[in-house]
Amino acid sequence: MFDEEDGSGTAHYPHRFARLGDHNLNQVGDPGFRPYRRGVTRNQLQLVMNRLDRWPSDVLVVLPMPKSLLIVESPAKAKKIAEFLGDDYLIESSVGHIRDLPRNSADVPKNMKGEKWARLGVDTENHFKPLYVISADKRDQVRKLKSLLKDADELYLATDEDREGEAIAWHLLEVLNPEVPVHRMVFHEITREAILEAVNNPRELDRRLVDAQESRRILDRLYGYEVSPVLWKKVMPKLSAGRVQSVTTRIVVERERERMAFRSASWWDLQAQLHHGDDSLDQTVFPAELLQVDSSRLASGKDFDDTGRLTAKAEKASVMVLDNVEAAALRESLMRAEPTVRSVEAKPYTRKPFAPFMTSTLQREAGNKLRFSSSQTMSAAQRLYENGFITYMRTDSTTLSGTALSAARSVISKDFGADYLPAAPRHYANKVKNAQEAHEAIRPAGEHFKSPTEVRARVSPSEAKLYELIWKRTIASQMTNANGETVSVRFDAQSADGRAVILGASGSTVLFPGFLRAYTAGREEGAEDENAEKVLPDMSEGDGMSVDSLEAVGHETQPPSRYSESSLIKKLEELGVGRPSTWASNITTILDRGYVWKKGSALVPTLTAFAVVGLMESHFPNLVDYTFTAKMEEDLDSIALGTADMEPWLSRFYFGTRDQVDANGEFPHGSAGLGGLGLQELVLERLGDIDARAVNSLPLGVDAQGRPICARVGRFGPYLERGTGDDTDRASIPDDLPPDELTIERAVELIEAPSGDRVLGEHPSTGLEVQLKNGRFGPYVMEGIHDDETGMKPRTASLFADMDPETVTLEQILPLLELPRDVGTDPADGEMIRAYNGRYGPYIKKGNDSRSIENEAQLLTITLEGALKILAEPKRRRGQKSSAPLKELGVDPNSEKPVVVKDGRFGPYVTDGEYNASLRKSDSVEEINLERGLDLLAERRAKGPAKKKKKKKAPAKKKAPAKKKAPAKKKAPAKKKAPAKKKAPKLGTGTEPDDE
Repeated sequence: MFDEEDGSGTAHYPHRFARLGDHNLNQVGDPGFRPYRRGVTRNQLQLVMNRLDRWPSDVLVVLPMPKSLLIVESPAKAKKIAEFLGDDYLIESSVGHIRDLPRNSADVPKNMKGEKWARLGVDTENHFKPLYVISADKRDQVRKLKSLLKDADELYLATDEDREGEAIAWHLLEVLNPEVPVHRMVFHEITREAILEAVNNPRELDRRLVDAQESRRILDRLYGYEVSPVLWKKVMPKLSAGRVQSVTTRIVVERERERMAFRSASWWDLQAQLHHGDDSLDQTVFPAELLQVDSSRLASGKDFDDTGRLTAKAEKASVMVLDNVEAAALRESLMRAEPTVRSVEAKPYTRKPFAPFMTSTLQREAGNKLRFSSSQTMSAAQRLYENGFITYMRTDSTTLSGTALSAARSVISKDFGADYLPAAPRHYANKVKNAQEAHEAIRPAGEHFKSPTEVRARVSPSEAKLYELIWKRTIASQMTNANGETVSVRFDAQSADGRAVILGASGSTVLFPGFLRAYTAGREEGAEDENAEKVLPDMSEGDGMSVDSLEAVGHETQPPSRYSESSLIKKLEELGVGRPSTWASNITTILDRGYVWKKGSALVPTLTAFAVVGLMESHFPNLVDYTFTAKMEEDLDSIALGTADMEPWLSRFYFGTRDQVDANGEFPHGSAGLGGLGLQELVLERLGDIDARAVNSLPLGVDAQGRPICARVGRFGPYLERGTGDDTDRASIPDDLPPDELTIERAVELIEAPSGDRVLGEHPSTGLEVQLKNGRFGPYVMEGIHDDETGMKPRTASLFADMDPETVTLEQILPLLELPRDVGTDPADGEMIRAYNGRYGPYIKKGNDSRSIENEAQLLTITLEGALKILAEPKRRRGQKSSAPLKELGVDPNSEKPVVVKDGRFGPYVTDGEYNASLRKSDSVEEINLERGLDLLAERRAKGPAKKKKKKKAPAKKKAPAKKKAPAKKKAPAKKKAPAKKKAPKLGTGTEPDDE
């Protein structure tokens, strides 16, 4: 008898049974006919079959039902798809990419460590051959996938249909090396109908998409790993450069430069409140403003340029610029005026609905209406997609499928009525050049759209809000136009001094809301709401008006607004830089790398960003040129379409095109540098041309004495420098000071502010001078001064948190200089116990055993008895001690657990008592709310319980016993390899400077 398990004993699938006598040999040899017995393989069975004409009729074999292995990217998606497919499908996730280029030298395989290009991960001399390695955290998953594949009759690769998904599928194919039929399965929504349709209609792997993704990955690696070291040497360590992130940073820096160069202009006007002069008519009060005095039009903000001067067009039109004195005088002369209606002009308007969402418009609108960050939007959208509520959220398309059109029209007819349903479905042209993805627009999934109310009960608050936004936009896109009327009224008036003036008022009225019943677009902060109604009372030409109030109002032109995430995404889309699917991660990158910080919702560049962008513009201008970067995206599209090849494209970028100049002296497009220079030559041969001091300097001007003042970026942060040579003054620049506020006046104020440094006196024991100084990490005391000749290093100590630098005395700080303090010896073993003030707070230590203590004062007062008592307690992390939360956010509506923000060992985190989620760099304790806290917890919860991480470490522990066998002579050579592992880290940085 053959058992139902295979050799590994792991198969537990449905089987069908048949006696061998009932089948001929060909049937038994078919792939679907797989007899199993512990240790018996198909080949062994075939050998037996070859010796027999017919199997004995009493021998029973087990024939397993065909089993398909289906691989997706995420566990959440796998779980959802499993609901739609039966037991004949094994569904597993790859958990993202299973392999990539090596992140550092530790990832480089042993047999490749001798290759100079191995850490780069790309053999530029051998057709740009990449070195792919299985990520350390994916090795267990790869083993699991290989094991599952052994029991499968066919393999479905069901990763996303974009370039990234196609590349993941290709890597799976390369690593798993399946011997069973392989199908590429694609779908745009996770619904039963879509999944079954995809299973029944698979396609082949699109190698062109893979080539495009591989080209992007290799170029990003060359860019990041070759240019980032230049920044380390010329600006500061741990910086990074990237194909999209560097250009994104430049956009933000350029806007700040515009703000710094901006000069404000001021002007005044008159604003009136009027009502109808006939008491029998509508007495609604409405606003009007002064437009013209005699024959001169009054100036407005649009008439001034960024230097504070009138534009050439305004000067030619002889516009009048009122100052406060003139405006006040004109107000007085118009107080008793009786304006009359000069003209009433009404115009109808028609407003068409917005197209359905694609990735960029979803990110922008969620930012404007919901105040979501781009990463928050994409995270919520990812969860909605994986749980089957929306279609794929990375798309350039605004097209809706026939199924979606029918579903939307059904909702409109049922919920809004026939007046809101157009005669035919609406179709939207795709305005994105070379749209990459073949998906439809982002919409609610399925043949029948779930209502926002239905979805709200099954998802987190942020996901519910985003789904409602998508639902409304999709429905509105298929509704009728909105119709209305705009009214413009002009009034004549006469001032007391005989001047003729014209006032103006405008209004708008919605006559039929159309799609506005379902959806109104969000707007940037400070922008006017175009959908707001402004109703004016009925007026006719010649009607008299009465003045309720008249005010002289001063105005100043404002500098260009800083980018928010929403407006930055809009700019990236306009320039064609990057892809919508990467914008969220790139904005997160420039925030995390310290190039940009948030002031409210505005993105503010740091001085480090100024230095990096300045270096890139001077020495790598092509790499941060908007048109060059956009053309690279077009090139990637050409590779994806099969009209261009990967290797020539990479070669032009890396090696240059100086040998390909045409008859007109023009170089082919694509080289990393000007004049056909390649990246290799730019980095290796032109490094000495970069003046590090000039790159890291931002001249601000001169002070009253004519001394130059400059903002500089140093290894320990930005600082101000005044003067030259030995006669210089320096001061740190506050981290929260935006560059456009760093005026010459503010710089002088910072330089001349008292430093707080002072001499406290002489140390009674050593006679050395003790100084109180203000350092980067707060006030501290220093005994003596550095002496390079004698090697003397002064003792230093930080002030306790409760000490006031203004009033602290020599007697108070002398004990601090004696830390660490000997508390006493443990009578049990005679070992000394000492009190230390460490990076994470005060603690006591005996040998290798340490414990935290309550406060800094105990460092000087704790007794031997008290220290022994603390050391006898179980050891715990500092973050484990009970402490009051930093902020209470509220109660989770699903679990009903309180959600709070606490201060942990590695910074603030949000917790519901079961899961902890660290705050991102863009979050702050002061601004975080319950909604954001729940989002962070949902992301953390989706990763699964923390204890699972311990299992990954288990294999390492099992290796420990192997060391006991070391004395064996046969294993001696293995010990000789150990030093090589110690040298490996010198080759790497431990960071990934690529865009993604």
